[in-house]
Amino acid sequence: MKVAIYGYGNLGRGVEAAVNCADDMELVGIFTRRAPETVKSVLGTKVFSADDILNFKDKVDVLIICGGSATDLPTMTPALAKNFNVVDSFDTHARIGEHFEKVDAAAKEGKKVAVISVGWDPGMFSIARIYSYCIMPNGKSNTFWGRGVSQGHSDAIRRIDGVLDARQYTVPIEETLNKVRNGDTTDFTARQMHKRECYVVAKEGADKDKIAKEIKEMPNYFADYDTSVTFISEEEMKKNHASLPHGGFVIRTGSTGNGDNRHTIEYSLKLDSNPEFTGSVLVAFARAAVKLNNKGEAGCKTAFDIAPAELSPLTADELRHTML
Repeated sequence: MKVAIYGYGNLGRGVEAAVNCADDMELVGIFTRRAPETVKSVLGTKVFSADDILNFKDKVDVLIICGGSATDLPTMTPALAKNFNVVDSFDTHARIGEHFEKVDAAAKEGKKVAVISVGWDPGMFSIARIYSYCIMPNGKSNTFWGRGVSQGHSDAIRRIDGVLDARQYTVPIEETLNKVRNGDTTDFTARQMHKRECYVVAKEGADKDKIAKEIKEMPNYFADYDTSVTFISEEEMKKNHASLPHGGFVIRTGSTGNGDNRHTIEYSLKLDSNPEFTGSVLVAFARAAVKLNNKGEAGCKTAFDIAPAELSPLTADELRHTML
């Protein structure tokens, strides 16, 4: 399969690493909106201008789009799905339905397959939620994120006047996590489920008290959580907060039969590198997009629509003998 990457930040580098490990894939190139000569690939992949992407319409089996969900993917994915099989990691949960409709129309017009909103959440956690719900409809699901770096929340802090750099860690409340594992079906509040730890490098002379207050009172990000703000040096940030770990838990508790028997289903992830793991998920679903399109399918798909065998390079017979 001939694969191309559209966008080359942390996620693009993760996809590049994953394609390099796939024996059934070849990386055709990286397409960037920056000047190509300024982008250096980690593995020496050729870099092209995004303006040249249509010149590769017949040279690429699937295009993995590594843009941001806020402003990039809502326009990029439907535009590119008219000419390529595509995969994205759109993760604005409230807008997935709207994104699906636009991408579905574009992919059907171009007779291509588009897979949206795959990564670890949405994506792998979504699969965990639907399987556990279907098996145990009489129950309740809870999702905990972290401990890990939230790139969106970190960016929000960096936009505050006087902030030079920042990392925000989302941290599950251990007491609540244990209650859920023990079958508690309470509707816990956001504050009861997670806390937020912020590490901030302030510019010289900046008002740290003002920065801390602005962080803790920021609506939609920190106001609904117990939030700590710790000011550190640039050196400490580089030494202790350079990596991008993440992970979390999907837990469903409930009962079967007449309710006498209680059960807990738990799926967990602990990731050293959020972008590298997400890139690996995207590559698996890229394989599925090509397989489905080769079978004559077209339109938009999510993780719910794709059978596990389509993600694998192994044959159906090999899967039955090794994993069933």
